[in-house]
Amino acid sequence: MNTTKNYSKAFYVLTSLFFMWGFITVLVDSLIPRLKEVFELTFFQAGLVQFAFFTAYGLLSIPSGFILSKIGYKKGILLGLTIMGVGCLLFYPAAAYRTFPVFLLGYFVLAGGMTVLQVAANPYVAVLGSEETASSRLNLSQAFNSLGTAIAPAIGAMFLLSDSIKSSDAINSLGSTEKEAYYLQEASAVQSPFIILAASLLLLALIVSFIKLPNILDKKEGEGLGYGEALKHKILKMGALGIFLYVGAEVAIGSYLVNYFLSMGMPELIRNSEWMSAISEMVVQQDLANVDNKAIVGAFVLFYWTGAMIGRFIGAYLTRIVAPAKVLAIFATMAISLLAISMLTNGFVAMWSILLVGLFNSIMFPTIFSLSLTGLGERKPQASGILCTAIVGGAIIPPLYGLLTDQFDFKPALFLMVLCYFYIFYFARKSTSFISSFSEK
Repeated sequence: MNTTKNYSKAFYVLTSLFFMWGFITVLVDSLIPRLKEVFELTFFQAGLVQFAFFTAYGLLSIPSGFILSKIGYKKGILLGLTIMGVGCLLFYPAAAYRTFPVFLLGYFVLAGGMTVLQVAANPYVAVLGSEETASSRLNLSQAFNSLGTAIAPAIGAMFLLSDSIKSSDAINSLGSTEKEAYYLQEASAVQSPFIILAASLLLLALIVSFIKLPNILDKKEGEGLGYGEALKHKILKMGALGIFLYVGAEVAIGSYLVNYFLSMGMPELIRNSEWMSAISEMVVQQDLANVDNKAIVGAFVLFYWTGAMIGRFIGAYLTRIVAPAKVLAIFATMAISLLAISMLTNGFVAMWSILLVGLFNSIMFPTIFSLSLTGLGERKPQASGILCTAIVGGAIIPPLYGLLTDQFDFKPALFLMVLCYFYIFYFARKSTSFISSFSEK
């Protein structure tokens, strides 16, 4: 009875962490357009912010798994929260001195903390109970991660994007006193929210340190187990490729939705549709006559990410009553079908079909992750490090999709996404037979 109670408390604590890193990830995304204007960056330079994020996963996931195997899940979570807090604090001098490289360093450190937290938290949630319900638990925790990503854009718009940025010419035309006041105002707009975040993260670390979490990693049994041992499991290697392709596909679609909609002439169609224009106006809070085309179609990107949140809550229930691998196969099939519809149509059908892919993306990461851990026992920290390293797909697939778009246009390039989801379908089918043979043993 006590064990169940302890596991429930641990689950609630971990779920709050999932919410926090989802919220921070998207809040920092809101900082990108502001940095681009403040530093007058090119799109490539602004893109370095996302590159810094995914590079942290690529470089630090395996070392995080090694550290986790030595210090345990709870200390790993505390370490991740502390590093994230330090990363947020680095935004203070970066804003004060208007130094873009320090912003990149702060983002890399922040993402490094998230990497440690992900490597610790994902397998911890997966083992807080039976393997049969691991996908359901992880989907529910990831749903609160998505809730954080859904709330953050509004907070970012309120604190980080609410005022206009002066160009370098406009700044140079100011007197010395006015210029200093402007710089102080700009620094404060960035510093305040991140100081609050840093304090919240460090406070959360303090709270977690006083909460008794179950010790579910047997150091003696896990001693001496390395990544080579973990990689002997075929299901883990297949799952790592699945994570790589899933994250890459999800980020690529989300990153290019605005440009894809613009290429189909959606702003004019939206303006001419009474109910579609009403949706866009409700999101942007302005009359469309005075709104840029990018903002008009950008309002609908909200549905892509909100769909992922809704799907995870649904998936937490579905993966409890239906074999997770079967749910994954169905969701991958739906994603492929919706992409095919978008490729073969135009207008609202093409737009809504690709937005609905977000709904079926929802359960993929947590389900692939938990299925990949099947039968790994004390090798889970190393396995988690390998799986989190595969998140680097978010830095590889999007530019590849962009290259294909340059060569063949948006719709033909979507075939790359179809291939990504087809592999996920293949993984789901293969994992079914693997789990069956493992259960028989």
